[in-house]
Amino acid sequence: MNEEIDFILDSTKEAMDAAIVHLEKEFMKIRAGKASPAMLSSVLVEYYGSQTPLSQVANVNTPDGRTITVQPWEKSMLTEIEKAIMNANLGFNPMNNGETIIINVPPLTEERRRDLAKQAKAEAEHAKVGVRNARQEANKEVRNLEDASEDLKKNTETDVQALTDTYSKKIDDFLVAKEAEIMKV
Repeated sequence: MNEEIDFILDSTKEAMDAAIVHLEKEFMKIRAGKASPAMLSSVLVEYYGSQTPLSQVANVNTPDGRTITVQPWEKSMLTEIEKAIMNANLGFNPMNNGETIIINVPPLTEERRRDLAKQAKAEAEHAKVGVRNARQEANKEVRNLEDASEDLKKNTETDVQALTDTYSKKIDDFLVAKEAEIMKV
């Protein structure tokens, strides 16, 4: 019986960890003043007839906090990459110098910072929904255990709720840190 309970708790923890990992990835995409290669992670380039992530056709670097450079592995890809960055609608204006693409990342306006903070809040809420769904699934599995006593079921549900509270707090902490990063001028 304990093995079943341990399995339920472990799978719940894994699902909640996955929600946190997803949140961290989404937060990486939200720009907070400094240039980052992750800002271009959503850019897809037409490469020999298929849509390919930018990172698979070029090196993306940040030589300083305001600049992103894109060095394609094939020079013939320069215009295609430039077009893909424009079409991604990220608010960047890429400049092609014949060998690399240089993107100057403009400083964020106050309004844009507020929008990014709202976006971060929405991503945090999505992560919390993931955590709550994991809790709901675990509680359903616990209730469906036939050999378990009522006390054991209650104790397991309490453990699941404690996990939920812990992960919700982690999400809140990540959000507070990200909002501070976004709003810092």
